[in-house]
Amino acid sequence: MFKYFPHTDADLQTMFRKVGIKSLDDLYAEVPEQIRFRGEYQLPEEMSEIEVRQLFDKLGAQNKPLTCFAGAGVYDHYTPSAIPQLLSRSEFLTSYTPYQAEISQGTLHYIFEYQSMMTELTGMDISNASMYDGTTATAEAVMMAVAAGKKQNKVLVSETVDPKTLAVVKTYAHFHGIEIEMVPAKDGVTDLSTLNSQLSADVAGVLVQQPNFYGIVEDYAGFADACHNQKSLFIMNSVAADLAILKTPCEWGADIAVGDGQSLGIPMQWGGPYVGYMCCTEKLIRKMPGRIVGMTQDNRGLRAFVLTLQAREQHIRRQKATSNICSNQSLMALWATVYMSLMGKQGLKEAAELSYAGAHYLCDELLKTGKFSLVYNHPFFNEFVVRYSGDVDALQKRLTDNGIFGGIKLDAEKLMFAVTEKRTKEEIDNLVKLAAL
Repeated sequence: MFKYFPHTDADLQTMFRKVGIKSLDDLYAEVPEQIRFRGEYQLPEEMSEIEVRQLFDKLGAQNKPLTCFAGAGVYDHYTPSAIPQLLSRSEFLTSYTPYQAEISQGTLHYIFEYQSMMTELTGMDISNASMYDGTTATAEAVMMAVAAGKKQNKVLVSETVDPKTLAVVKTYAHFHGIEIEMVPAKDGVTDLSTLNSQLSADVAGVLVQQPNFYGIVEDYAGFADACHNQKSLFIMNSVAADLAILKTPCEWGADIAVGDGQSLGIPMQWGGPYVGYMCCTEKLIRKMPGRIVGMTQDNRGLRAFVLTLQAREQHIRRQKATSNICSNQSLMALWATVYMSLMGKQGLKEAAELSYAGAHYLCDELLKTGKFSLVYNHPFFNEFVVRYSGDVDALQKRLTDNGIFGGIKLDAEKLMFAVTEKRTKEEIDNLVKLAAL
């Protein structure tokens, strides 16, 4: 046996006798012979460190970097170079909230700071210690609304919510017996008049997105009042960085604010999950899934951090748990925390303003070509949908061939473009020039 395998022959024999088998092969007796692999594994020969580096250099050279003008929930924001260095510090280096809080003060400290920053960004009272990603955070918010509503078992979801988020919400809802009903969109925005007719005593919550999937900044005036008049919760999903200049979920009257924190400097190439955030009003704190870190004093009167609430299945009866999530993206929460600390309020605001200005400049220039028209006549943030008069596939291929990831194709005529603070005027002008051909 290899020294890194923990079980000795004696251990194995003891286990075999316990389960009534004679060898490890007996464990796979029910696997049909015709689907068993009996050949040799095609594994490469061992390599030295420099050979491994050379191999990956060759693989990396096959990549074709593209200037990104696509979004739909993942955006090409700038990452300050100090972040990876700070994340590697030993007191921070973990992907999880700690189980032994007394020896994890560094981790608890940054989670506390993360919570403080997220409540300031969203305007809400409480933030948990982050969640898996934006889609599952939204699904958890739906479950949270139903748990708070007790006998209410229906949640209304706007058609302007990102389809990826909606798919995850529907999956969660299906296995928890929650009814999902869609609120129709009218010209790219949620139809309040229809929502009012759908609200009833069995509706636990209403889910909307700001900016919505099409990049439109919706006017949610009256939505919270409509929900609260029926004792329903108002849930708002937002791209975290956009809240630096947009009206906060709290200002819209939201009870729960959720979304993805990828826009807080987390590189796109990490591929996800990134980090989900969840904030809520104080009265819902005991319905919130995950964990909450608080600050107190130790027996010497010094500041200390503790796990204040942790309503998870590991700690209480599973059927009584607020949620059955098994982890949170603590390392990504740290990344977002360091990013917000380095950028500061003014830096976050400036990055958002640059993204807004760049998107509007690109939109105006595309319209000037005569080949594009704006699909929705509503205010948008850093993302917008246009209709192209030519072949969308041919246009995207032309852009890709020239080093540009040219938006996301929504259908045979429509493209959705996104701009962040990283996009220069020269890059935008190059895209427009190619699109005008």
